[in-house]
Amino acid sequence: MSLLERLREHAQQHKQGMVYDLLFAVVWVAVVSLLFDFVFVSAPWWALYLCLLAGVPAYFGFFMSLEAATSR
Repeated sequence: MSLLERLREHAQQHKQGMVYDLLFAVVWVAVVSLLFDFVFVSAPWWALYLCLLAGVPAYFGFFMSLEAATSR
């Protein structure tokens, strides 16, 4: 099985999850960028990068709590 076939099969199996992951990432980056462009204008660059990096634990926290809520 070639690499392209394996990637295609993986994408077909996890299509919905991959779309949710991408959507979360795009929304997170957009919200943080808008906040730092219009609200926290004089904030240092490291604060922007720290908020963008905070998206990783936010992602896992959101989807873990969503999974816990739907399993009940």
